[in-house]
Amino acid sequence: MMRTTRAMCVIGLLLSTTAAHAVSITNRDEREHKVTVIEGEAAAEHVLKPSQTLTGICLKGCTIRMHNGEDDAYSLTASDVVSIEDGTVYYDGPAASAGPRTPQAPGKRPGNRG
Repeated sequence: MMRTTRAMCVIGLLLSTTAAHAVSITNRDEREHKVTVIEGEAAAEHVLKPSQTLTGICLKGCTIRMHNGEDDAYSLTASDVVSIEDGTVYYDGPAASAGPRTPQAPGKRPGNRG
């Protein structure tokens, strides 16, 4: 019984740590957006409906593209929190539990397009 409880605690801790260091994308537009997430050689397409949030992606960082556009590529690190507004990706900040980082004003993250 004690082993089972201990094992469940360890699994829960591992799962919460993984989620804490993953990218989160929220669609704040009134229309859906197609987002392609590229991690290394793997690519996954997602359609985000209005007000939908995609979490737990890009555990080691990735590139996202909007609507299959080559010009709309954004480079993200594992703790980034971003949102889509007016069809553009905006950097909201690092994940709250990702640890201390220099605060940045909300808005487009400089130098991460392309």
